Amino acid sequence: MTRTAPANLKSNDQCWCGSGRKYKRCHKGSEGRVRPGRVSPMLTVPDGIVPTDYYLTGRPARRDEPMVKSPEIIEAMRRACRIAAEVLAVTGEAVAPGITTDDLDRISHQAYIDRGAYPSTLNYHGYPKSICTSVNEVICHGIPDDRPLEDGDIVNIDVTAYIGGVHGDCNATFLVGEVDPESRRLVEVTRECRDLGIAAVKPGRPLSDIGRAIQGHAEVHGYGVVRTFVGHGIGEQFHLPPNVPHYFTESASTMMKPGMTFTVEPMITLGSWREKMWDNGWTAVTSDGRRTAQFEHTLVVTEDGAEVLTEL
Repeated sequence: MTRTAPANLKSNDQCWCGSGRKYKRCHKGSEGRVRPGRVSPMLTVPDGIVPTDYYLTGRPARRDEPMVKSPEIIEAMRRACRIAAEVLAVTGEAVAPGITTDDLDRISHQAYIDRGAYPSTLNYHGYPKSICTSVNEVICHGIPDDRPLEDGDIVNIDVTAYIGGVHGDCNATFLVGEVDPESRRLVEVTRECRDLGIAAVKPGRPLSDIGRAIQGHAEVHGYGVVRTFVGHGIGEQFHLPPNVPHYFTESASTMMKPGMTFTVEPMITLGSWREKMWDNGWTAVTSDGRRTAQFEHTLVVTEDGAEVLTEL
């Protein structure tokens, strides 16, 4: 997809992107930013893969589910989380200049199926793909499309597997070809933020400890921490209480207990932590167009800390 205006394009000319709008009202000032591409039809899963309750309707059922899981549920989550981590690794290996994010979606979709799992995002509230692919300034929920990855991009791949009645969720940010030092450092620090957040998990302590650790490390490096999107409980349902902010707030007062399962998935920005939403209703981008990175694990609180379930 073209991301650069023709040299002779004037403000009142029709925009190069084909929207029919004037250039000044459409893309002027935003060249170089990621723009939506064409989204291919939703993929299907074969018979034999046990789907979620929202596979056909797009509407997940809501029911009470305890934050503290039974040993049986935790063991099932170990399997789902291991598969999610494997799918993430397989998909990440394919990242290279020229491959489209839709190609990555197809690779991941087959990797889920090969392992007997259902892609949790597929038709979740109508989401059309098996993974999220968030490039450069896209904070989260980027929809795979026909845009080829370019040398110097960074791309987050978010994978969630459903198998055995439970979900496992993880993501990572990958470098595409030769990436500038500033972006490399952002990716490195974001991984460190996730790991420091997980290290702050202790039974008997409030969830706010996680955000305190992440925000402190990010701000030392001059980075922002996204507020709108947070970690979440997970188990038999994809998203559950508690919310897990990645910044410090006293409102995150839920005490961590052994057996609780949730994600830690900080989104760290080079510039503003505020977001804008694309018209597709899913994709969030940084308000200033600067880059952002993210890393995620699913974990279970133990008697003395945390067990990371999505680590290979």
